[in-house]
Amino acid sequence: MNQKRLDGKRIAILATNGVEQVELLEPRQALDQAGAHTQVIAPEPGAIQGWNHDKPGDRIPVDATLKQVSPHDFDGLVLPGGVQNPDTLRLNGDAVQFVRMFAAHRKPIAAICHGPWMLVEAGAVKGKKLTSWPSLKTDITNAGGNWTDQAVVVDEGLVTSRKPADIPAFDEKMIAMFAGAQAGKQGAPVAGTAS
Repeated sequence: MNQKRLDGKRIAILATNGVEQVELLEPRQALDQAGAHTQVIAPEPGAIQGWNHDKPGDRIPVDATLKQVSPHDFDGLVLPGGVQNPDTLRLNGDAVQFVRMFAAHRKPIAAICHGPWMLVEAGAVKGKKLTSWPSLKTDITNAGGNWTDQAVVVDEGLVTSRKPADIPAFDEKMIAMFAGAQAGKQGAPVAGTAS
């Protein structure tokens, strides 16, 4: 793997308390090793509580709050899972709008496990093929997405995976997608979406 494929790329990792720790830290490490500049973005400053499945993990420092950044500051977005993390974020209007803006401007998004809940809430799955933790299948299907049970799925600027065991495949496809995105040359907003 070209270790510096993402030089100059700025990647947001949107998360809050209850994030599945490994789904944030391992993709972030892979992105950093590929040369990206990553930032953990959360609704509140300080640190967020990571989880290792059903047990508390480490506190993860927050680099910036949603109020301090704009999707225009970044070339791509990562949405880690953990049940509580996206379930909390999808009730936060700023977080939903943050994701909606990435989708509207066709900036690449990588989401794993329960992370695609944010894509559903942001109206970004209609007509897309994707995967997730199996319990999201009905939500994704009802939102117009085409859910499939695969380790990793790539479709039109979207990379999705099911669970921590899929992280190696997820990281590989995520880095390839972010490397292919042209910084500063994103598509125009999709019709009918907020900009």
